[in-house]
Amino acid sequence: MAAPDCVLYRTLCRSGPAQNKWTSPAVCRDVLHVVGLQRYSRDPGSSVYFPQAVLSGDDLYDATLTDGHCRLRVTLDPGLNRLVERYVLRSGSALCDAAFTRAMSAQLPACPTAPGDGDSYKLLSAEVSGGAPGEDGGLRKFHVDSLSWFGSSGPAGALVPLRANRSVFLPLWNNVDYSGGAWREAPPTDEDEEEEEERELRPAVTVVELRDSFLIGRRGVARGVARGAVHRQLIVRIINKSHLMYYGRRDVNCECPYKAVLEVCDRTGSVCVVLWNSVCLDWYRRLTPGDIINLRRYRVKRRFQAQLDDIEISVNSRNPAALISVLPESSASPQHLPPAASYSFCNSKELLDRPHGAVCDVIGLLTFSGRPERIRSDGRGAELLEYHWLRLEDGSSHRPIMVKLFSTSQPETHLKLHPLSVVVCTRLKLIRAAGCSDVVFYLTNTTYTQVYCTGMRHHSEMSYRKLRPVQQFIQWLRSQDDGQVLSRALIGGFFIYPSPPVSLEMYMKDRRGVPGFLRGAELQRELERLCYRERQTFCIQAAVTMVMYSRRGEEERCLFWTDRTSSLCSSPCFRNSSPFSSPSPTTPCSFRSPPSSSSPSLSPMSLCSASTPVDHRSGKSRKRRLTETLPHKRRPFVTLQSEQNQSDILFEASMEFIESNVDEDDEDNEDGDTLPLVSAPLPPEQPLITLETLPLRYDHAHREEQAVAIAMGGALTGRFDSALNEYYTLRLRALSDGVLVDALFLPLSPSSPSSPPPLLPHANTWTSILSHGAFCPHTPPPSPADLIGMATQLANQRLVCVLEACHLGGATTELVLSRAFPLHH
Repeated sequence: MAAPDCVLYRTLCRSGPAQNKWTSPAVCRDVLHVVGLQRYSRDPGSSVYFPQAVLSGDDLYDATLTDGHCRLRVTLDPGLNRLVERYVLRSGSALCDAAFTRAMSAQLPACPTAPGDGDSYKLLSAEVSGGAPGEDGGLRKFHVDSLSWFGSSGPAGALVPLRANRSVFLPLWNNVDYSGGAWREAPPTDEDEEEEEERELRPAVTVVELRDSFLIGRRGVARGVARGAVHRQLIVRIINKSHLMYYGRRDVNCECPYKAVLEVCDRTGSVCVVLWNSVCLDWYRRLTPGDIINLRRYRVKRRFQAQLDDIEISVNSRNPAALISVLPESSASPQHLPPAASYSFCNSKELLDRPHGAVCDVIGLLTFSGRPERIRSDGRGAELLEYHWLRLEDGSSHRPIMVKLFSTSQPETHLKLHPLSVVVCTRLKLIRAAGCSDVVFYLTNTTYTQVYCTGMRHHSEMSYRKLRPVQQFIQWLRSQDDGQVLSRALIGGFFIYPSPPVSLEMYMKDRRGVPGFLRGAELQRELERLCYRERQTFCIQAAVTMVMYSRRGEEERCLFWTDRTSSLCSSPCFRNSSPFSSPSPTTPCSFRSPPSSSSPSLSPMSLCSASTPVDHRSGKSRKRRLTETLPHKRRPFVTLQSEQNQSDILFEASMEFIESNVDEDDEDNEDGDTLPLVSAPLPPEQPLITLETLPLRYDHAHREEQAVAIAMGGALTGRFDSALNEYYTLRLRALSDGVLVDALFLPLSPSSPSSPPPLLPHANTWTSILSHGAFCPHTPPPSPADLIGMATQLANQRLVCVLEACHLGGATTELVLSRAFPLHH
């Protein structure tokens, strides 16, 4: 029971004993802190608890709040879900003016985790404040786990959803991984397991006998195989293990709607074993490919969606309750020992000749681990699929192995995928990129993909360690120099692969069946719909009105060119002051949710509307301006020179952070062909590049901290060394409605930290650089001053702009220009 001086106690118990007779929400004027968020899918009865809410999605969220004296579990009103999906409301957030109302719990009173009086609370509204993502919002001063629960009795066991009859929570960001302590890492105890280990076991039935009995109709193996349960002992080895499959929907009333598929075999054949519902909780984490298992009390069914007549073995917790045990190799009789799992390893050279769709296994040294992002299933589906890119090297060719790795229900392993780890990925599918002049391919998941890496004690336990391809890779690995590998080891940052085509015709061919060009206002709406770390590609027709060169941390000293005619009609970008307000149709509005007053931050893009139309037929000359901004005091004009070898800096042996030194300013501009620098009071307002956009040098000494920082829900700080510090910002004016959009442009070069496919030669003009997304590989890249000087080439150019958008949480949306193709009349 909470103390009387508890803020939550004073707020929620103000009505005395008649707590169930609230006529209006109770509002807490004090600050509350969010200490936990859990997601789950609603069930057929969930709508009863939200009679006045519009339930547009499948998800509900429970939050744990504290005032420093006690803890309270509440359910978010569905109207607040968007704040979680955009990572505005998160663990660590501070809530002001929180409004609560009472509601019945979906859990029966007999449930050990149900509230003692059968009632709980909903959070109707709140003002969210707090620092940047990843900050604790002042929670460190509280010992949260030691705080008592509000009410007469708190949960007696693991937390369960409040507004749906579910037994487990979903991860916040995908439906594939497991979440919570209900997922057992150790198998449940079996009374007969010790006896099985002591005696030699023989199977009572084989896979082929089960199949024949079911398909042909014989009943000599087990009476009622076609309709009843099989109690006879089946001993098999796990060959492949699928990721978890969640089938919970709003119309499915199931406490634990999970299933997983195991491909198993014995000496007579192979079959699929399907683990259902709570069996997944008890056994999924425990079972691994290569294990020998003993099955009893299971059902044989016709395999779902099988092309040919085949069977599957259904293992459930009831009707009947299946019995599973893991056997050591020595416990099975030699004549009945299932064959070992087989692998099909391919190195990077062999992959060049493999066909599209081929399934294979790979091993390599991880030199790049991308940031986690999410994409919609089937392009526009409701489910968000989490993935990140890996770059593996194995020494068999100059090409790395690129892997687009989606979640595999191994969250702990994915968090350990640091550069310089030896990584094995099994059952990957090869994808050949269409429309590329060079041989471009990557590998991605199948249903049975599994990942193993150093640091998790995987390699010493798996049978693949003795295979010849693995031994050859180990020999190559021992010949590598740590310093050289560290020099090219990267983590996080914006990454695109395969690179888009370099011609408009080929790009439009690849986009066949994809929605066409967006108007500026439509682009704004699409960006506002993005969820946290959701990645999408958009196309607009636009003209460039401003080009700016900047260095991270030195944005006040930049070079820029602006189209003078367009700049006369542009206005400062408008930004809302409240995340809950809706802009009027005639008001130019920001693409981003406005930041809180306590922590203002700029997103890497902005929006405004042209105040007057631009006459493209005007023959007025446009002057080129190279300007250094002087916001605080007058300084000598300078031209920033690019550091050609910046991306080749090696890590020092001590793994200390490398601080980038600013080059000494050039006092004069020696180029006689350029116009003199013209002073201007301020350049156009520019967005600051985010740390999440920049690839980081891998810091082996702080690898755990670095991995957490780039993970979903993490927050980067300036303590890590960026591999890229220079960037360009292009202001694009949509030809359809005049909306202005700022986009980052990160041209690749042969010395770029990321490893693109071989770059094609071109003239290093602005048009060719934008269409290739890169500088010419055969000539030195132009200096930033030269590029800004050549920006007049973009005046009056009509372009098809390909924009890569990724919402980075809160008020920040990353917008990167990957390609821009000229529109020829």
